Amino acid sequence: MIKLYENGVYLKNGTEIVEDTGNVNIPATKEEAARNTIAYGILSAHNTVSDMEHLQIKFDTLTSHDITFVGIIQTARASGLEKFPIPYVLTNCHNSLCAVGGTINEDDHMFGLTCAKKYGGVYVPPHQAVIHQYAREMLAGGGKMILGSDSHTRYGALGTMAMGEGGPELVKQLLDKTYDIKMPDIIGIYLDGEPAKGVGPQDVALEIIGATFGNGYVNNKVMEFVGPGVDKLSADFRIGIDVMTTETTCLSSIWKTDEKIHEYYEIHGRSGDYKELSPGVVAYYDGMVYVNLSEIKPMIAMPFHPSNVYTIDEVNANLKDVLHEVEKKALVSLGSTVDYSLQDKIVGGKLYVEQGIIAGCAGGGFENICAAADIIEGKNIGSDKFTFSVYPASMPIYMELVKNGVAAELIAAGTVVKTAFCGPCFGAGDTPANNAFSIRHSTRNFPNREGSKLQSGQIASVALMDARSIAATAANRGFLTSAEAMDVEYKGQKYYFDKRIYENRVFDSKGVADSSVKIQFGPNIKDWPKMSPLPENLVLKVVSEIHDPVTTTDELIPSGETSSYRSNPLGLAEFTLSRKDPDYVGRAKEVQAAQKAIEANICPLDVLEELKPVMAKVREKYPYAGEGNIGVGSTIFAVKPGDGSAREQAASCQKVLGGWANIANEYATKRYRSNLINWGMLPFLTDTDHENLPFKNGDYIFVPDIRKAVEEKEDVIKAYVVHDGLEKIQFHLGDLTNAEREIILKGCLINYYKG
Repeated sequence: MIKLYENGVYLKNGTEIVEDTGNVNIPATKEEAARNTIAYGILSAHNTVSDMEHLQIKFDTLTSHDITFVGIIQTARASGLEKFPIPYVLTNCHNSLCAVGGTINEDDHMFGLTCAKKYGGVYVPPHQAVIHQYAREMLAGGGKMILGSDSHTRYGALGTMAMGEGGPELVKQLLDKTYDIKMPDIIGIYLDGEPAKGVGPQDVALEIIGATFGNGYVNNKVMEFVGPGVDKLSADFRIGIDVMTTETTCLSSIWKTDEKIHEYYEIHGRSGDYKELSPGVVAYYDGMVYVNLSEIKPMIAMPFHPSNVYTIDEVNANLKDVLHEVEKKALVSLGSTVDYSLQDKIVGGKLYVEQGIIAGCAGGGFENICAAADIIEGKNIGSDKFTFSVYPASMPIYMELVKNGVAAELIAAGTVVKTAFCGPCFGAGDTPANNAFSIRHSTRNFPNREGSKLQSGQIASVALMDARSIAATAANRGFLTSAEAMDVEYKGQKYYFDKRIYENRVFDSKGVADSSVKIQFGPNIKDWPKMSPLPENLVLKVVSEIHDPVTTTDELIPSGETSSYRSNPLGLAEFTLSRKDPDYVGRAKEVQAAQKAIEANICPLDVLEELKPVMAKVREKYPYAGEGNIGVGSTIFAVKPGDGSAREQAASCQKVLGGWANIANEYATKRYRSNLINWGMLPFLTDTDHENLPFKNGDYIFVPDIRKAVEEKEDVIKAYVVHDGLEKIQFHLGDLTNAEREIILKGCLINYYKG
């Protein structure tokens, strides 16, 4: 059972919940009690100013992987980087397959190694660890804060408040600046009871995601895990829940810690990094999610979102109805592009799946894999379509699985055991066949994220499940099975960490920079193109409309097939919206030609004929417009863009194609909105319902005096849709810090730091 409290709550002695109904007997004021949360203490310790309402945070450590660190370091270099001011760890777990794109991926790796030497960082070679497992094993610490350029940067179970953001936020830290946010709300996640046999961390996580994603209950807030149920969970179990908090759209997470977490640090030779964390005697939370672990069943998140949750028993009992519901939801995102049906997955009254995967930061933990091996022991996956792959999250985990015989047990059953790699999570590994159904203990199941290409008529289905039920399905040779249905004796194998693996392979500068090192580039590593400051007035052409309830960053810039081009801004931009709106790039470039003409002192009307009647109408009301005071660019509308990855490229690709703004009813995450701002794009909001917009794809919008409006901190922005006349509309900019306004005025973060 999960219950969401309508009001704030007081937590007394870590166990008693008292809802704030306005008339409660609490021996503390709300303000005093709010300062007693774990999150408040950590944020306060890392805030560089006395104002706790407007935080300016400096982190202890930074982390990036090989489809983000090149762009981050290139941006920082362009802004004056001389050395990494704090530990910065560069892992290589996304572009690990060096056959993709010729030399591209390995060139990025060598760029990372030489930058770690030159600027004083840490370099983790490919296949050694996925970014988040390395951070858990080597970087996390009680009361610390870590900022990573990956959305699943979550180490709260270990007492570390971690946040995933777009690259520009890491650039700010590299340039000794701060992470500026309003004090977030803190939501208590009260765990009670104890998981039943066969229930794993993904089951708990999916239940929480299903209860909180759609209503935005924890959106951009900190989830603080408390309650007696925490004590019943192992460190690995907590980590498995924690990493999935990203899918609720929360800002960060933190857990109370205890001897089990202390033991985790001891196992990894870092007992000194443990810190006991717990809320005060009376703590106030802005909301509370009550979770009874004892009542959670094995779960499945059906395509195409982690919040589309059912119990596995419910799916099996109502198979045709559930599959029909998924097919109806698919029409919203897929339209008529492909003929999508799941009815052929019903074989003999059961759901047959073609692929099972346990992988990455969510599934590749030691306990998950050991439990899977216990379930499949003595059985095999058969020789039909069904395949089963397991990716341990780090080489130390892999080593222990070899030593204790778990790897052998899995392989004997027909499992393919692979090295640490994030590829299955974003479509760069184990891409299933067209129309296949894959069950995965990974993080996301967005449309086409598994590697199929909608523009080529391809689609596959991914459902998220816990490793235990995936193994049960594998033991049943591909027929969907709950782990609760298996009579298994879980061995509970003990984990031993072998530190020699990292000592022998990881380059650690110990924070010492060597300026004599020459950075090794490759032909695909390109500098960012020049970007213009915000003009006095803007002419925007709407070049894409997206009316889905939520638009993911995978749809804004695809993941798998683009990963090798993340170091090449213009090359990557060719893929922008390719799955959602394949004509977007061409439309954006047509408009961008006018802006390029302006920058070359050429009349934009000479290169974009359709601008002539637009400017004629504009000048009837604003005769001064166009005399060296105007910019021309593109914009997109989406109802709620930015769910999913932290990747800055979802915004930067639009910018390098001439995008000046996004228009939305709401932004799905702070991460995406921050990325827009850091790339100099206006994060417009419209109050008009998406079904009644006054503009459509192909329309021009004139925004007069936009530079002045940003300078003068105006929220309401007047604008006009240019038809036969000027139809007045308005946008909002929402809350912007002074620095964010300056970044937009300068045109992007790089320009801002150049001065």
